[in-house]
Formats: sequence, C-alpha cells, structure tokens
Amino acid sequence: MSEGTFHVHGPHDHEVEHAAHSGDPFAGRIAVMTAIFATIGAMFGYMGGATQNDALLFKNDAAIKKTEASNQWNYYQAKSSKQNLAELGATLTTGEQADKYRSEVKRYAQEKAEIQTRAEALEEQAKASDAQSEASMHVHHRWAQATTLIQVSIALAAITLLTRNNRLKWVAYGAAAGSIALGAMAWLHK
Repeated sequence: MSEGTFHVHGPHDHEVEHAAHSGDPFAGRIAVMTAIFATIGAMFGYMGGATQNDALLFKNDAAIKKTEASNQWNYYQAKSSKQNLAELGATLTTGEQADKYRSEVKRYAQEKAEIQTRAEALEEQAKASDAQSEASMHVHHRWAQATTLIQVSIALAAITLLTRNNRLKWVAYGAAAGSIALGAMAWLHK
C-alpha cells in the first residue's frame, strides 16, 4: 500500500528495490538495467497497441467499403432488371412506345456503367484498406515480439540479481539487444 491506494508489486520488484538501495554496485547496475528494459518494454507495448488499433481501423474501413460496393452491385442488378424489361417492351411494342422503351434501355445502360464504375472503385478501396490492415498487423506482431523479448530480458535481469550470475547478465543483455532489433524492424515496417 502506498498513500492510501492499493499498489501491486511484480514478483521481483521488492528484490530489485532492495538491491538498488543496498550500495552493492552489481545490484545497482542490474536495477538500472531492469529499469531501462522496463522503459523500453513500455514503449514497445504502446507501439504494439497503436499498430493493432490501426489494423482494426483499416479492417473496419475495408468492411464498410465492401458493404458499399455490394450495395452498388445490388443497385446495378436492379437497373439491369429494369433494362431487361425495357428491352422486352421495345421488342413487344412498335412505334412511339417502342422508341420510349429503347430510350429507357439506353438510359439504364448509362446508369449501369456509372454504377459499375463506383462499385469497382469501392472494391479497390476495400482491397487497399485490407492491404493496409495486413501491413499494420505485421508491424504489430513485430512490436509484440519485441515486447515479449524485452520482458524475458527483465526476467533474466531479476534472476541475475538473485543468483548473482554474471554470465546470465550477458544473456539478459543479448535478449534485450534482440528485442531492440525487433523494435527497429517494427519501426522501419519490416
């Protein structure tokens, strides 16, 4: 508890705090290393969440565009049905009435062409949004991998502090370096 609020410590937090105040240089360096790793992990976690949200927004936009395209294709079908009826009317009638139906056939054909253009444009927009969503999810996975690896580094730092194993410290540094490399790949969208 701190200042009347509930505060939860991680499993190794107490040990790290104790080591930081003990005056032990090894423990102090590990405590600082853990704090740096935690800061990097927080940044990676934020970026992972942001790219996941972007991916969801792009996917939502794609779904909306697909629905709009579907609506246009339904409208196209309705115009096709009307055009077919007008063609039938032009075939079954003569004179002025047949001319009226032929002009309707032309009008419906023009309207269908415009509707088709809009529907195809919406389908292309949906494909573009789907591609952006996939790209964002790929970047999100990189951030998630970087976050996971930095968390492993933090755990290794805690174990290093508890065991005082200097070689384990270098494994923690290696895992952190791998995490930073994954974070750089995510930043560069690779």
